[in-house]
Amino acid sequence: MQSDPIQPVSPSGVLVLDKPLGATSRAMCTLVRTRLRRGGAPKRVKVGHAGTLDPLATGVLVILVGRCTRLCDSLMAGQKRYLTTIDLGHVSKSHDLELEPEEVPVERVPTTDDIERACSAMVGVISQTPPMHSAIKINGRRAYQLARKGDDPKMQPRPVRIDSIDVLGYDFPILRLDIRCGKGVYIRSLARDLGVALGVGGMLHELRRTLVAPFAIERAVRAEDLPEAMGQGDLIAVDLSPPGPDALPGSPR
Repeated sequence: MQSDPIQPVSPSGVLVLDKPLGATSRAMCTLVRTRLRRGGAPKRVKVGHAGTLDPLATGVLVILVGRCTRLCDSLMAGQKRYLTTIDLGHVSKSHDLELEPEEVPVERVPTTDDIERACSAMVGVISQTPPMHSAIKINGRRAYQLARKGDDPKMQPRPVRIDSIDVLGYDFPILRLDIRCGKGVYIRSLARDLGVALGVGGMLHELRRTLVAPFAIERAVRAEDLPEAMGQGDLIAVDLSPPGPDALPGSPR
């Protein structure tokens, strides 16, 4: 009697990736899935990510594999940290360099004190309107898909949490910030709103995510350094057994 073929065991774990400039989060998941299948994982191995990172941003992208895809909501709820460079002399419809920047006439250059006050006013739970060029769904379509077709998707403001904004450097029109925040914050929208508050331009020039708690950039692997064939040993193991009574629901151990 012929025995059934042995099915490959699906790997399970977390990969902290340092996403390169220009790559989409979805493309990084596809890359990891391809490398895992090349290493012997099942054809339908589950691969997802905990929070989209825009193509023009770099840094921490948490890739979830196998049973660890169930951790998506708990990881997305954790604190994020971003290092960003904002151009206060220009605006764009996408609030970053995806679309052509337009120079804004500035009658009065903001002082460092002006910057500090405007940033302080944005700390806490604030109302923020997401950018049109975002992955938010409107009637089943991504907002950026509608915007790129020339439509004008109506983005609704929503509450978000900003934990801290620290000024790292300022030489008008370039402002460098270190931002810690909660789930759902768009740094592009923060750049836009900061410019409005200061009466100048406001758009992202650079953005790098350095933390998706508890995973920091120091644990990240560059995409070009990934093995051609990946397996369980290339992933961070996560204990998915039920946590203690004091842990948050769904949190990994």
